[in-house]
Amino acid sequence: MFASVEEVREKLAEQKYICSKEIAVALFLAEKLEKPVLVEGPAGVGKTDLGKVAAAALGREFIRLQCYEGLDES
Repeated sequence: MFASVEEVREKLAEQKYICSKEIAVALFLAEKLEKPVLVEGPAGVGKTDLGKVAAAALGREFIRLQCYEGLDES
């Protein structure tokens, strides 16, 4: 668990990930409120990396769900 927004930034930095204060606040609040984080944006901006380092910083498993138009259960 993160004790503060600064700790979020420190833990992510330990994983070689530099994040903005806004991202750190979002991760801190999501963890405190036990809510998921939805990250969207164009390809190549670091969405998957953010998930991986956040999971590592919390000592949790990273599960990637690839969503795209046309995705179905088959």
